[in-house]
Amino acid sequence: MPNAAAQPELSGKTVEFSVLARDGVSVKTAEAAVKAAGGKVERSNAAVGLITASAPENGFTQRLASSPDVLLASKVRTIGHSPRTDKRAVKEAAAEHGKSRKSSARAAVGMDPLDGQLWGLNMVRSNLSRTVQPGDKRVKVGVLDTGVDGNHPDIKPNFDLADSRNFTHDIPTDELGQVVDGPCEFRGCVDPADWDDGGHGTHVAGTIAAAANGFGVSGVAPNVTIVNIRGGQDSGFFFLQPVVDALTYAGDAGIDVVNMSFFVDPWLYNCQNNPADSPEEQAQQRTIVTAVTRALNYAHRHGVSNVVSLGNQHENTAQPQPDATSPDFPDGTAKTRTIDRSTCAVMPIGGPHVIGVSALGPSGAKADYSSYGLDLISVSAPGGWFRDYFGTPQFRTNENQILSTYPKNVGIDEGNIDAAGNITPQGQALGVQKACKANGECGYYQFLQGTSMAAPHASGVSALIVSEFGKFKGGNATMNPDKVQRVLEGTAFATPCPIPRTVDYLDEGRDASYTATCEGGTQFNGFYGNGIVDAWAAVTQGKKFLK
Repeated sequence: MPNAAAQPELSGKTVEFSVLARDGVSVKTAEAAVKAAGGKVERSNAAVGLITASAPENGFTQRLASSPDVLLASKVRTIGHSPRTDKRAVKEAAAEHGKSRKSSARAAVGMDPLDGQLWGLNMVRSNLSRTVQPGDKRVKVGVLDTGVDGNHPDIKPNFDLADSRNFTHDIPTDELGQVVDGPCEFRGCVDPADWDDGGHGTHVAGTIAAAANGFGVSGVAPNVTIVNIRGGQDSGFFFLQPVVDALTYAGDAGIDVVNMSFFVDPWLYNCQNNPADSPEEQAQQRTIVTAVTRALNYAHRHGVSNVVSLGNQHENTAQPQPDATSPDFPDGTAKTRTIDRSTCAVMPIGGPHVIGVSALGPSGAKADYSSYGLDLISVSAPGGWFRDYFGTPQFRTNENQILSTYPKNVGIDEGNIDAAGNITPQGQALGVQKACKANGECGYYQFLQGTSMAAPHASGVSALIVSEFGKFKGGNATMNPDKVQRVLEGTAFATPCPIPRTVDYLDEGRDASYTATCEGGTQFNGFYGNGIVDAWAAVTQGKKFLK
C-alpha cells in the first residue's frame, strides 16, 4: 500500500463498510489492511473473509482499492444516528443492545449435507446470512400449523417443548360419521405438543429453523427457537377457536414471529352479507373475521410479527374468482358464491398486521398456483413449483419443490416409509429421503410446494431480523413488528414484472383460470410485492430502515 502521504484523505462522518478478503487471503491479513487504511474492525467472519469495518465515509474505499488483500469494500450504513431525541435513552438502549450481543452466540454456521437440494436457501441468501447472523436462541418462532415433530433430529436441537402448546382436540368423525382426523392416537384425543400427524407443520418448521448440525437439512434461521403453537387438525383443517387461542398465546408467551400457512375453515372467503349464505352462515363468517382480527391485533400489540401465506387460489386477491369450495366442513356442503372483495376476506391473510407472502419457483417466476395482487402482498419467497422450467429436463421434477423435514409416523401412514423405516417405491418416486447418524438415529425429508412453503422462508428472515436488531433482556427478545416488517420489505430484492406482464400457464397444463397479469413497477408489484426476501441484505443492511 502507498505511504500515508500518498493515500487519499479521510473525511466525513463515520459509517460502516463491508470488506471482503480476496480468495486465499486470511481474514487476519485483510483486517490488517483495514487498519492500515484507517478503518476499525467491528466484527469479522473467518469462514468467508468478511469484515465489517467503520471509517470516515470519504477516502476509505479508495485506500483499500490499492490493497492486494482486499477484493471488495462498500459502504453499508451510518453509525450512531438515531431518531430518538433523549440522548440518555439512546445511550442506555445501546448499552443494553451491546451487552446482549456479548451474551449471545454469534458464531458462523455452515451448510448441511442435503442443503444442496434446498435452492430456496440460496434464493433468500441464507447461505450468506448465517456467516454473520445465524439467529439467536432467544428469538422464538411460533409454528401455528398441524403440529411439529419435536423429536425429528433436525428439529429437536431448536425445539422448545416447554413453551409449545397444542390448542386442538382430535375430531375422529363429524356429525355425519364421516372421517375427519381418524382414530385418536393418544388417550384423551389430544396429541402431545411435540407431535405432528399431518406433516405440514413439521415441513414448515424445518424451512424456518432446522438446525445446522452437520446432518440432513438446515433452515433459513438455523439457530433460532421453534415453538409449536398448534391450531390445525391432523386432517389439515384450521378452526376458529384453536387459531385464536394460539395467536393470543403467542402474544402472552413472548413469541417473536408466528408463521401461518393456512386459512381459517370452513370458509375460504368470509363474507359479511353474501346473498348466497343464510343468516346463520353470515353470522358465522362475521364472527370469524372479527375474532381473528382481534387476535391478530392482540398478537401485534404484544410484539408478534405475523407472517401469512398469500394462498394457492391462483387468483388476483383484489379480484377474487367465484368461491366454489366453501364451506369445506362438513364434507359435501360447499356451494358456489360470487365474491365481493369489499365485503369478503380470507383469514388470516385478510386481517390486520400481517405480512403476505407469494410463492416462486426455482427459476424465480411466480408459481402458477400462487395468488397475487397489489392489495395483500408484502413480499415473495421460494414456495416450489413442480411445473417450472417448461421445455427443459427440469420440468415436472421433484427438485423444483421445497425439501424439508418429514415426520416418520406420517411417512408410514402415507405409504412412503415402511414399518422397518425404509423408503417405499412410492416414496422414492415422490423424492422422499432418509439420512441417518452414526448412532442409528434417522431423519426423513419430503418435497412439497405451495405458498405454505413460501411463508416460512419469510418467517425465517423475520427471525434473523429480530436476532440482529432486537432488544434482549434475560432469555427474551423483543422487536416492534412494524419495524421487522420495514426491514423485511425494505431489504427484499426488488424484482420487476415479467415481460409480457400477462402470463398464461397453458403449456404447463393449466387452464385459463390460472392466467395472471402482473400490475405495478419494479419496487412493488402484484407478483413479487416489495421483492424476494433476502436474509443477507436484511442482517447487513437492515439498520437503515429503522431510522
